[in-house]
Amino acid sequence: MDSELNNGDSASSKLAPSVDSDADKGRFFGWDLHGDGRKIAPGAVVAPNERLDWPRTIGIGAQHVIAMFGATLLVPLLTGFPINTTLLFSGIGTILFLLITRNRLPSYLGSSFAFIAPLTATQASGIGAQLGVVITAGVVLAIIGVVVKISGRRVLDAVMPPAVTGAIVALIGLNLAPAATENFTSQPLIACVTTATILLATVAGRGMVARLGVLIGVLVGWFFAAVSGGLSPESTETVAKAAWFGLPTFHAPEFHVNAMLIGLPVIVVLIAENVGHVKAVAAMTGKNLDDIAGDALIADGLATTLAGAAGGSGTTTYAENIGVMAATRVYSTAAYWVAALTAIALAFIPKFGALILTIPTGVLGGATLVLYGLIGMLGVRIWMDEKVDFNNPVNLTAAATALIAGIGNLTLNVGSITLEGIAWGSVGIIVGYPILNWLYRKIGEGRN
Repeated sequence: MDSELNNGDSASSKLAPSVDSDADKGRFFGWDLHGDGRKIAPGAVVAPNERLDWPRTIGIGAQHVIAMFGATLLVPLLTGFPINTTLLFSGIGTILFLLITRNRLPSYLGSSFAFIAPLTATQASGIGAQLGVVITAGVVLAIIGVVVKISGRRVLDAVMPPAVTGAIVALIGLNLAPAATENFTSQPLIACVTTATILLATVAGRGMVARLGVLIGVLVGWFFAAVSGGLSPESTETVAKAAWFGLPTFHAPEFHVNAMLIGLPVIVVLIAENVGHVKAVAAMTGKNLDDIAGDALIADGLATTLAGAAGGSGTTTYAENIGVMAATRVYSTAAYWVAALTAIALAFIPKFGALILTIPTGVLGGATLVLYGLIGMLGVRIWMDEKVDFNNPVNLTAAATALIAGIGNLTLNVGSITLEGIAWGSVGIIVGYPILNWLYRKIGEGRN
């Protein structure tokens, strides 16, 4: 995808992080003009505290909007959230993120794929309960951000080593496999066209075509559905009746313990995505940004909480926009202010949201067949990148048990609370891993 998780493995990652100058410490507003504002010297980058001239900056900001569209709009479409409201809070969340990180960390906060699983699992309880899930995750993430800001990243490494993090990310995606196949079989031909297009664009495409593979696949599948009679007449009528201008739809949250617990594992993914984003931008700009990892977590936590309080989905930093920065060599936060304000403006166009809702289930099935699998494979990628040793029985058995609990959607009651596979798998491995590790080292073959 990688729709969200970032690793910053571009050519510019060879730059060594430098000590920040006073100009790099961040300003709320105001950017230095890079050179003549029109050209970037070979090997140079436009730093976060710099910008090109405003016409070029606005153009790059528009690219960031296009890059985030596919994933940001797909999440509310899959989970039943109001699209315009989610778009509004992605823009507001981006502005909040830029303010809290003092314009030092360029990023767009869009809808997080990690929320798809818990929001889908709690959809029957209504949007109020779903918003409670979003708020809970946001508050806990902000608290973790405060802890990280005070104590540093070592606390995260101790609680969630790579073997644990990889398993949780993997089971979040694989738990959704039945939902993807159900939508796929509802309109198999449309779904096949969508999936094939996504695979072709992602693998054979270059530049923005490859990065927007999911969006391109959805658009092609949508067009195929339209010409083959696969669109719902009711949804097209809704587009015709929708107003061009109007307020987004807002909802009040409700808090149900079982739903809130199902959503907590999402925090693991959000931590990985935000910390990975900090490392990626630091590598590509040659600046040391470790001191704002906690700020990034706090900002995303607060943005997610704010979104959940009014009807929007949870947010995260976006790798698609990392791709735009790598391609353009422009890391100016000014472009992200343009992108955020553009998203906010689009949120007040109800016809736009109604148009998105015409996408048929076959297209969703074709897209999610790839997307859910990619979320699962992100967990595998974490294991590979961190060289997790599965010859170690602790890593092997803990991950294996958690995955089956998640994939099989193990559902058990604890008193009046019903917990499903994501909660059991995630909480189980977080609690069980250190116990198994202690037993292995003190009693088993791992003892010295």
